[in-house]
Amino acid sequence: MAGASQSRLPNRSHRSSFVDSALVRVRAGDGGRGSASFRREPFIPNGGPDGGDGGRGGSVLAVASTSVPSLHPFVSRPVWRADSGQAGAKARKEGRSAADVRLLVPVGTQVVDEETGQVVADLDREGAEAVLARGGAGGRGNIHFKSSIKQAPDFAEPGHKGEERQLRLELKLIADAGLVGPPNAGKSSLLAAISAARPKIGDYPFTTLDPELGVASTPAGDRLVVADIPGLIEGAAQGAGLGLRFLRHVERTRVLVYVVDGSTEDPFGDLAKVRAEVAAYSADLARRPSLIAVNKVDLEAAAELRRGTRRPDLFFVSALSGEGVPELVAAIHGAAAEAPAPVPAVAPEPAVQKLRGRRSAGPAPAVRKQSWGYEVIGERALSLVERADFDSQHSFDWFQVQLHRQGISAALEEAGVQPGDTVRIGELEFEYQPG
Repeated sequence: MAGASQSRLPNRSHRSSFVDSALVRVRAGDGGRGSASFRREPFIPNGGPDGGDGGRGGSVLAVASTSVPSLHPFVSRPVWRADSGQAGAKARKEGRSAADVRLLVPVGTQVVDEETGQVVADLDREGAEAVLARGGAGGRGNIHFKSSIKQAPDFAEPGHKGEERQLRLELKLIADAGLVGPPNAGKSSLLAAISAARPKIGDYPFTTLDPELGVASTPAGDRLVVADIPGLIEGAAQGAGLGLRFLRHVERTRVLVYVVDGSTEDPFGDLAKVRAEVAAYSADLARRPSLIAVNKVDLEAAAELRRGTRRPDLFFVSALSGEGVPELVAAIHGAAAEAPAPVPAVAPEPAVQKLRGRRSAGPAPAVRKQSWGYEVIGERALSLVERADFDSQHSFDWFQVQLHRQGISAALEEAGVQPGDTVRIGELEFEYQPG
């Protein structure tokens, strides 16, 4: 079947390394060239045009999947290309459209245009798709250019160019709650205590270098996804250590759980520093519902702190003994159930964005006066250049007619163009001569 979708999946053999950011270049396929042919049948010596259209070039899409743990495959393979469509043929035969390339990315991946910084897609659910680079439309065959004046057009359109973009993929974990706190506060131990996750645990700072996810269960059987975010230090919001990388993983969480070591000299001073880093990174994040877990209550210093402190958002726990952990899990569940969902970075789109066969018309072309001449800008003008075959005099004549019909000639004259002035549309440059 022409144009059938086909998945090209990144190599998933590198599952041991967690990567949450990757730079990729995607190139969609060009559209196939239209055919300029004529009917040749017995007893019909002068058959009319019968050239078929070219096929659409393949597009490059991203598909969110829970089967992909990180963006590591895109580090080893940063360039992805789709095939071009096939050319049209005689007897009105359309060229075959190329298959789309679908890249599996982790759920929670944001796609950012590296040139503009704009978020172009936010794949925050299983099966969500986004078009990263759109395949070029196939060129039209010469049957489309027959008219009462020109009965035998001997030209067809070349295929449209496929899009090419430089994009940054950024993974932001999706969880009901995020454990944040200073290094060595016991977040990994707490995650292990409330779930089946088994993160690396040690008695030195920065044991956790990558975010970890765990699933906790309440006594009623409800399930919570909890993320352990590596320790935050002062200056994290300005990029100190790996702060920016870590902080973005809590953007999607409904509830923040600030974890501090109750046995340190100033646990609440540590809490204030972490809150300040979160607020410096995002005011919206700082306003999100939160709880405080004072860990290591099995130690005397933390136990003494508990005896003198009473707050409804404060929970004293021991990741080592399990004391207070069920109450904390129940509180997290209640807070997450009442908390609003985080606001997406881009407006919601359908789960699957439909691929359009041809580029939309867009606004009317505009003209800019330059030191070297006149520049015509706009999607309509660029599309017109793509569709013309300048090796054919008849196609060039058609191009001249389209300049008038689309108002480009009028816009040039209004801008002050004179015969012989240089005019540029995209990569096409020519001398203006009034028709």
